[in-house]
Amino acid sequence: GSRGSVVPFFQKQIAAGGPVTVTHPEVKRYFMTIPEAVQLVLQAAALGQGGEVFVLDMGEPVRIADLAYDLIRLSGLRPRVRRGEDEKMRGGDTESGRRGEDEKGRRGEGEKGEDWDIEVVYTGLRPGEKLFEELFLENEDYSRTRHEKIFVCRNGDEIADS
Repeated sequence: GSRGSVVPFFQKQIAAGGPVTVTHPEVKRYFMTIPEAVQLVLQAAALGQGGEVFVLDMGEPVRIADLAYDLIRLSGLRPRVRRGEDEKMRGGDTESGRRGEDEKGRRGEGEKGEDWDIEVVYTGLRPGEKLFEELFLENEDYSRTRHEKIFVCRNGDEIADS
């Protein structure tokens, strides 16, 4: 379950001078705005007949580390990019990758700490936390509703019983 929006959490950390904490460099999450959530509830109430689960098409999931780096830059600051730590957290070779470049290949933030304002620190996954959240499971049957951004889902066990 969600623990709240990460954007204000990161903004507070940036305003305090950092560090910005991210659990893992590969964690991805879906996002919806408050108006989208309200619209989903209203559409579900109008479309629902009982027992369905309605899911908003939220597009592609966002890599939380990218969001952290982007929010730092949008604040007019420079993040410290430590590629070795990123690779170590991913289980890869700490010597590979481009030194002094971030995950999108942008230069300007120092590997050794020069020319940076805010550090991004990886804290490790929390118990039960996943790198990626699935919207639908293999045994679920889902389809689009007449609203182009809303899916309706039924549990695969219910489908087998009917």
